Amino acid sequence: MTTRRSPLVLLDLDGTLVDSAPGITASVVTAFTAMGLPVPDAAGLRSFVGPPLPASMTAHGVAAERMSEAIGSYRRAFEDGGMWNSQVFPGIPDQLRRLRAAGATLAVATSKPEVYARPICERFGLAELVDGVYGAPLDHVPSTKATVIAHALEELPLLGVEVPPVEQILMVGDRHHDVTGAAEHGIACLGVAWGYAEPGELDDAAGLVPAVGVLADTVLAQLARH
Repeated sequence: MTTRRSPLVLLDLDGTLVDSAPGITASVVTAFTAMGLPVPDAAGLRSFVGPPLPASMTAHGVAAERMSEAIGSYRRAFEDGGMWNSQVFPGIPDQLRRLRAAGATLAVATSKPEVYARPICERFGLAELVDGVYGAPLDHVPSTKATVIAHALEELPLLGVEVPPVEQILMVGDRHHDVTGAAEHGIACLGVAWGYAEPGELDDAAGLVPAVGVLADTVLAQLARH
């Protein structure tokens, strides 16, 4: 297989490409209610969008011995319809096309389990605009954004993509775990202003993309610095 090397842009899914809060938060409400636990307030529910689910469950009082029950309740609700209760942010498809036209390789790198991320990207027309979709394992193997990035970097060569030096790889995401996960690999991360970050959460990012309409220009400008 002929390999090709080009700049690589890793894209978070929830809060970066897709507004998935309605389905995620509704599934969280269903899970906490089924377990007889206090449902987080609006800000707490919003904080579930993006980070690995076990970390969010722990942060909101789910004990370790009930984690499997909590995740199972959430996933049943998510699979019953929550995963489709989302929409692509307006303008994202055009920005992805611009990046590909500029020669960038694009891959989704999400903390969402890959078995959900792939059909979601297919349903909403994103799969055809990227070179690969990578996510977390479905089982209880510990997963972070850093492990998801490692998974993507290991799998992309199987598609004929020669992974470039870290200076030509860029993560784009809306939460701090995108920044820290990328940093573990020596990769810069651009934050996006339209996602679910709390004030100051993206202060450590290499920069901030203020609006969807300038995503491609901002990414290409960041890559051009190296």
